[in-house]
Amino acid sequence: MKVGVAVPQMATEYGPGTTVSWARAIDDGPFSSVSAGERVTFSNPEMVATLAACAAVTERVRVFANLWVLPQHPMAMVAQQIGTLDQLSHGRLDVAVGVGARDDDYRALGAEVRNRHARLDAQVAELRSLLAGEPPFDGADPVGPAVVQPGGPQILAGAVGPKAMRRAAQWADGISGFSIAADPAEIGKVNALAETCWQDAGRAGAPRKVNGTFVAVGVPDSVETLHAFTARYLSFLGPKLAEAIAATARTSSPDALRAALDGAEEAGCDEMIVVPATTDLRCLDVVADVVASRG
Repeated sequence: MKVGVAVPQMATEYGPGTTVSWARAIDDGPFSSVSAGERVTFSNPEMVATLAACAAVTERVRVFANLWVLPQHPMAMVAQQIGTLDQLSHGRLDVAVGVGARDDDYRALGAEVRNRHARLDAQVAELRSLLAGEPPFDGADPVGPAVVQPGGPQILAGAVGPKAMRRAAQWADGISGFSIAADPAEIGKVNALAETCWQDAGRAGAPRKVNGTFVAVGVPDSVETLHAFTARYLSFLGPKLAEAIAATARTSSPDALRAALDGAEEAGCDEMIVVPATTDLRCLDVVADVVASRG
């Protein structure tokens, strides 16, 4: 199983030099990808610009947009951004897409929340057409730049439940899930559902299966750091629920991280994404040691 690392864009200490220093260190480590996600009404830097910087200063790791909330955006712009990122990374781009969970982001961007699941299905089809070089309308030129990877990057689905998974099986190359508790049973259930839905849809081959979890290791007060980060990230759910879910986050020691990675591999993951709860690079050093020790 591969292990990727997200830049800690949701941590409160994220600053002007964090993206470049973390991306370079991830590229130097035993990791498969560097990733960033999309969130608008929060303290994080914007996803596409962040990934562009990561692409420019790395040479080896995949660059992973995890997760792009497609119903918030026009597809011609997304296609141009994907083409640009694929070009900057020399064909190292992967993309996960979904509908998101934060209505405030939709409102902030002036996007419609209703029918977003059905719109996602149609948008992926439109996006693939644009990435294949089809013009956005009759008489228009294609959206550029052209992608480096033939056919464009892999598109994974941020699907978890049965209904969303069945829809994703019609168009996705795989799935990208998340488990705050890094629970192998939870991860395995999602992976098994994906396998079943892909088979039911008559898809050739198995879906790529990616998952992730929040991590705080190698830093003082790692338990408190992980809990505070998770509760703050989930604050849009309300303080009571955010605190309850944050209490399930346990990946705050090297042993816990090793167990989480072992469990994810046993659950059938192809890649596990470590999402640091701190900008302290000592966290990445410990993550690197754990990953290297697994062979």
